[in-house]
Amino acid sequence: MKHRLVILMLGMLMVFTAACSGGTSGGGESKDNAAGGTDAGNAKQVELRIMWWGDQKRADITNEALKVFQEKNPTIKVVGEFAPSTGYFDKLNTQLASGTAPDIFFLGGNVVDYANKEVLLDLTPYIDKELDLSDMDQSMVKYGTIGGKLLHISAGANARGVVVNKTLFDKAGIPVPQDGWNWEDFARISKEVSDKLGNGIYGTYNMSIDGMDIGLKQQGKQLYDLDKGTLGFEEADALQWFNYWDATVNAGGVVSSELHVSNPPGDTSKSLVVTGKVAMSLIPSNQLAALQGLTQDELIMVQLPRGEKGTGVVFESSQGLSGYAKTKHPNEVATLLSFFINDPDVAKILGNDRGVPVTSANRTVLEGQANAVEKIVYDYTSRVSEATKSEPFAVSYNPPGFSEYSKLADSTMYEIGFGRKSVEQAVKDFYEGTVKIFNNNQ
Repeated sequence: MKHRLVILMLGMLMVFTAACSGGTSGGGESKDNAAGGTDAGNAKQVELRIMWWGDQKRADITNEALKVFQEKNPTIKVVGEFAPSTGYFDKLNTQLASGTAPDIFFLGGNVVDYANKEVLLDLTPYIDKELDLSDMDQSMVKYGTIGGKLLHISAGANARGVVVNKTLFDKAGIPVPQDGWNWEDFARISKEVSDKLGNGIYGTYNMSIDGMDIGLKQQGKQLYDLDKGTLGFEEADALQWFNYWDATVNAGGVVSSELHVSNPPGDTSKSLVVTGKVAMSLIPSNQLAALQGLTQDELIMVQLPRGEKGTGVVFESSQGLSGYAKTKHPNEVATLLSFFINDPDVAKILGNDRGVPVTSANRTVLEGQANAVEKIVYDYTSRVSEATKSEPFAVSYNPPGFSEYSKLADSTMYEIGFGRKSVEQAVKDFYEGTVKIFNNNQ
């Protein structure tokens, strides 16, 4: 009996000691809460997972920003993970299929695909509460609103434009193009640069795929009409666009298909712009710094050549954050998203890595500390913003099944470029394939 009494008293003593200890935050987290920050007191710590794509530099600055968030929000622990862009969406899709996706993940132009899968958290109930959008560009709010629900928060904005290797133009003795030029000017100038410099130097990369949605908007059409839930163009519209590029290629001045394959314009480390072999290419504005950092040549940006309806260029979401529909912590998710776009300390850390800040206050913060290249980007985006006031265009959304569409579009360009199909046949197959992909992904 005495033995049982001793055991009972020891048990009660252990319970009393644990109760007085105050507990640990986040299931055994160390005192610094992985943030070097403040003890959360009696508040229970919540853990969020967040995943993004990019290189080590992006990982470092994103983790630094998340550390600041945790210091200012000690009741929320954030575990970050990243993957290279080539494997990111495979990883995300696997996690979504198994129900183990992060609470927050980054998406790009494929946000519509994930909205259709109904895996994104509706953030509408958190607006003006945990989520402050009062200083966010309305075009970015609209971009993230799909089917009447706010499903996506843009982390940065950019505007596509033509990067111009001014050094090559100076060597050729040709004035650099100016805003307001047209596609006839573009074809002529591309050939002039190539003819003047020779020796395997080209006027431009082939923009028939990367610029197709812009070319369609310049005709009053669009790649995908989100409001109607339909494709926004016909086969004849695509034929007009591909015919222009075929004629421009045949006239001279456009990078060969062989070089386009081995030195794709989207890979900054392989871009022929930075090696002084190509004078012009289509890029998102936030890519200028990466390109300039790889070359001694002077790079600038001009607006795309004008079409019938204008430039077709608007501020676009470079990428952004969405919450997982099955998250157990939606309020904390909204809190982190709001912090990511509004906090000035975070803006200083992230800079323009994911594009120009989507709030005017943080743009002002960065403009005050901008270097020479960043000033070019801010000047360019300001010109685009001003142009859209008189020539507004719809925001571009990628169609459902975009990864399949992208492969089809690329193969179409190469089938024409390598002479495997006529333009007419290639475009016919392209349009039929696009319709099939679209219908299969509704």
